[in-house]
Amino acid sequence: MGGCFSKPKPVELKIEVVLPEKERGKEELSASGKGSPRAYQGNGTARHFHTEERLSTPHPYPSPQDCVEAAVCHVKDLENGQMREVELGWGKVLLVKDNGEFHALGHKCPHYGAPLVKGVLSRGRVRCPWHGACFNISTGDLEDFPGLDSLHKFQVKIEKEKVYVRASKQALQLQRRTKVMAKCISPSAGYSSSTNVLIVGAGAAGLVCAETLRQEGFSDRIVLCTLDRHLPYDRPKLSKSLDTQPEQLALRPKEFFRAYGIEVLTEAQVVTLDVRNKKVVFKDGFKLEYSKLLLAPGSSPKTLSCKGKEVENVFTIRTPEDANRVVRLARGRNVVVVGAGFLGMEVAAYLTEKAHSVSVVELEETPFRRFLGERVGRALMKMFENNRVKFYMQTEVSELRGQEGKLKEVVLKSSKVVRADVCVVGIGAVPATGFLRQSGIGLDSRGFIPVNKMMQTNVPGVFAAGDAVTFPLAWRNNRKVNIPHWQMAHAQGRVAAQNMLAQEAEMTTVPYLWTAMFGKSLRYAGYGEGFDDVIIQGDLEELKFVAFYTKGDEVIAVASMNYDPIVSKVAEVLASGRAIRKREVELFVLHSKTGDMSWLTGKGS
Repeated sequence: MGGCFSKPKPVELKIEVVLPEKERGKEELSASGKGSPRAYQGNGTARHFHTEERLSTPHPYPSPQDCVEAAVCHVKDLENGQMREVELGWGKVLLVKDNGEFHALGHKCPHYGAPLVKGVLSRGRVRCPWHGACFNISTGDLEDFPGLDSLHKFQVKIEKEKVYVRASKQALQLQRRTKVMAKCISPSAGYSSSTNVLIVGAGAAGLVCAETLRQEGFSDRIVLCTLDRHLPYDRPKLSKSLDTQPEQLALRPKEFFRAYGIEVLTEAQVVTLDVRNKKVVFKDGFKLEYSKLLLAPGSSPKTLSCKGKEVENVFTIRTPEDANRVVRLARGRNVVVVGAGFLGMEVAAYLTEKAHSVSVVELEETPFRRFLGERVGRALMKMFENNRVKFYMQTEVSELRGQEGKLKEVVLKSSKVVRADVCVVGIGAVPATGFLRQSGIGLDSRGFIPVNKMMQTNVPGVFAAGDAVTFPLAWRNNRKVNIPHWQMAHAQGRVAAQNMLAQEAEMTTVPYLWTAMFGKSLRYAGYGEGFDDVIIQGDLEELKFVAFYTKGDEVIAVASMNYDPIVSKVAEVLASGRAIRKREVELFVLHSKTGDMSWLTGKGS
């Protein structure tokens, strides 16, 4: 990672995974999509593979000729609390000065490549300006999500008032570092009917739980099961970029799961859970015992219940196949999107250039009204109307009419008839917890799994995370909330893993989400449920603004467009435990014509 010392070549390590004959047959069937769902058990047929082959992580001890070292600036070029992107050989490095000390790190966020120099430096970490991931400046380690990888940390030395940085060329090119992980040494891995850890659901929560266990040195068996036919993938991209192929969405390659002994059972549906005997039963009859369990089943999209709901070409978007089919059928045709929430609006935005027409049907007066308020919702609606999207507001679908079984028209309660060849339904989701009803796991009246700050359910040894849980939100007086955000699922998966290992970790993350429409991003941090006022700085018409959501005299959430890094700044203040008062924001809006944000971090007046 950092240093460049010469070190003897490590001993070549060979690992052989051999499945018993009967399992091996199933494995080969699975690869072709038939037979058992256990598609990534062990390694299939016996094969040698070397650790070097598996993953392209930089060698921890590169030879001197693989390194680059140079003076990047004078010691007085940076003030305390400043960051600068500096050239080093053929790459770039983020140079940070904090408490009189210099640190050099990778300059791009490993999540989506944001320039970290435009982020926020606070409390010994840098927060990404785009999606809020946080990295420790002393180690480069990922401390808050989204994303899975950390930054490289490079050697810094001061000589004759100059700052020198030394780095391996490979690390400079890669811009990401996967934390060191344990491998599975369980002799039963791959074929026995018991596992130490079972994770139900392979979204962000499930994957981060598995990775965290390995990062913390856990070397026993981990089985991750999913209804999907794919390895864990970047689900938020589905509605933002509908024709992205499954392999482009993968969060980790197949080799990663093999290398670290994380077994993934695809197309595997758990139908019953027996908590007394610590056992699950899958739809195909396969039984698996566990010691520790994470429930991260996510949610299922709501569907329309109106007349004609069985006609063809009406979709919810849950998988890459759903998204790809919608794009294919929508080209040059008429599309109706039902629901003006995040999913619906992202789909509508993406399809405008591909479809002949795009219409949005919504029960509220404006899109995002409950989430972003009337004024922001109206400004976004105008952006859509300028891109030829037609809105039918304060109404809902009463009938779907088909011709020869295929959708032709959508009839609204307002009696309006809209031409439609494809309909995408984005009217919310329900927790996918039906299989837990008789299990003894506590569910609330809406089907969510209540957990404590440590992500524990009412049953010892059973944890839950992700879209299907309600948990106490620390900085909103431990109010029990459900926050179905990608970033929150990551954080909850990590906390669950730490507590499986008895580390007594608690959930403290500040919620952070984003959406992208017509090439413009909106960022949001906090939890704005129940806001009673919105204070806006900037220009809504130009879509260059920041909106502060307040309840009483406290700021509870913030949203922005073209105003980075304000949302990351607010997230960092809230994460530090400091409340932001409504009066502070009102004074800022009243006096600030420059958009100066120094008042937020206590610098300036």
